[in-house]
Amino acid sequence: MDEGGAADRAARARPVPSADEVIRAATRHYLRGEPIDMSELAVELGMSRATLYRRVGNHDRLVGLVLAERAERTYREAAAGVRERGPARVLAVLDRFMHAVLATEPLKLFIARDPVLYIRVATAPGPIEQRSTEILADVLREEAEAGHLQLRVDADVMAQAIVRIADSFMYAHLLGHEQPRIDTALEVIALLVDGTAGAQLPPENLPGDGLG
Repeated sequence: MDEGGAADRAARARPVPSADEVIRAATRHYLRGEPIDMSELAVELGMSRATLYRRVGNHDRLVGLVLAERAERTYREAAAGVRERGPARVLAVLDRFMHAVLATEPLKLFIARDPVLYIRVATAPGPIEQRSTEILADVLREEAEAGHLQLRVDADVMAQAIVRIADSFMYAHLLGHEQPRIDTALEVIALLVDGTAGAQLPPENLPGDGLG
């Protein structure tokens, strides 16, 4: 009996893991504070590196997909505890979100291990920016349709601008400054959503797990 051939046929008969399964496996490594290694993932999931790349793209894209999913979870948690409406709601959610992101342990480990990779993935056009922009645009449209917010430009354009501003100040400590500048980010964003430099910033009331 050709046991080797039978094993090969059985391996070929197994369904190839989906993109979602790959992302879940990569997320487990991330949450354990481990690097996301494409070769290790391919072995773990029983697939070739070529198939893995066809499923999720290159390493940077997979990292972006993992972090985008964690960012969405954090954003949903931040938004769930906010009762304000209009500009105050936008600022409160962003305040909670940015503090939570910076506080999460898996992300701290990731940044300590490879800050250049993180900045490249987090601030360039890709899954993180796209997901963040989509979520924030939904909030802006919801507030505008309820009459609580006056949009001066399209919600998607406004959301992308806010995400870019938030990133540049939230990650200031990785871009040559001494520390994150969340208060400054909120002051600038307040000018966009409220049109006044003196918009009241929300008190801190932070969710727990950030991108963890």
